[in-house]
Amino acid sequence: MLHLSTARTWRGGEQQIAYLFDELSRQPQITQLIVCARNSAMHRYCAQNNLPHVALVKGFSFNLLFACQLKQICSKYHIQLMHLHDPHAHQFAVLSADVFGNRVPCVLSRRVDFAVKNNRYSRYKYNHPVIKKIICVSEAVRQVMLPAITNQQRLVRVYSGIDLTKLENAAAKGILRNQYAINSNEPIIGNTGALTEQKGYFAFLDTARLLTNAGINAKFVIIGKGHLEKKLKMYAEAQQLQDRVIFAGFRTDVTDLLPEFNLFLSTSVAEGLGNSVAEAMACGIPVAATASGGTTELVIHEQTGLLSPVGNSGHLAQNVLRLLQNPALAQQLALNARQHIQQFSKAETARQTLQVYRHVLGSAN
Repeated sequence: MLHLSTARTWRGGEQQIAYLFDELSRQPQITQLIVCARNSAMHRYCAQNNLPHVALVKGFSFNLLFACQLKQICSKYHIQLMHLHDPHAHQFAVLSADVFGNRVPCVLSRRVDFAVKNNRYSRYKYNHPVIKKIICVSEAVRQVMLPAITNQQRLVRVYSGIDLTKLENAAAKGILRNQYAINSNEPIIGNTGALTEQKGYFAFLDTARLLTNAGINAKFVIIGKGHLEKKLKMYAEAQQLQDRVIFAGFRTDVTDLLPEFNLFLSTSVAEGLGNSVAEAMACGIPVAATASGGTTELVIHEQTGLLSPVGNSGHLAQNVLRLLQNPALAQQLALNARQHIQQFSKAETARQTLQVYRHVLGSAN
């Protein structure tokens, strides 16, 4: 089978491909190949880990040469199934089918919780005959997709997975406190993820300001990079938070840093599932989050965490205060969350994804 990944950077979707490839490699009857964009983060990952791959020049999303090469690769390697992991991968598969006659059945991953564009071509792509199943990473995503899909049996929910074993065994190493001279009596309230509109970091900063004004002597740590970094830093300074907020940038040691968080504050505006929240829960960190998309399937209010309306920094600040001022509540929610998160393992994701593959191949035969 072939995994098609065309993203240039490394985000949650690319990590899911890495997890899935690793888990499926334990299945002796499955041979996998990754096709990715040349000089992308996935290309480097495959090269560094000696994974079977082909790197193509991507160019743009309507690159017919890429679509033609995809057909040639499918023929050369006798590919029986393609898994399309991003929107441009979806585009190339449709082009490869329509222009070059590539009839390899496809499974498409859908990771975002916004609706399909209401135009003829978008609906054509998502209802294309080669798209046999659409894997939605949460029930929220599946519900959003329903109106656009003619044959709704194509939609199936398979939660994204995390490395539970690694996270549950993670321990605080003092890296953040040492690097940024954070005192032991200062709680660390953090978030991880790309600095994009989707993650709602302006609400994170507004919440930090309200908590600081309320006398909470905490450090607010943001781990990640993105195009909003400069604007966010300027906003933090305008809110006089430069001594309270730490922009830690992109880190490869997030698993070592997460256990230092005393509280995870997720302020996302839109979220397919929320792997960062899932990872925090697996580490036993109390979570206060916005009720965005699939986040509500992880954070069950008053059971596995506390939820607030999207964009409501005042409500978020109240929930953070509750957790900081009531350690028993925070501990119980974190314990419940660790139990709830067991169904979100990367092994379980791979198992359910393999069931989808077998269903598609069984139907094709």
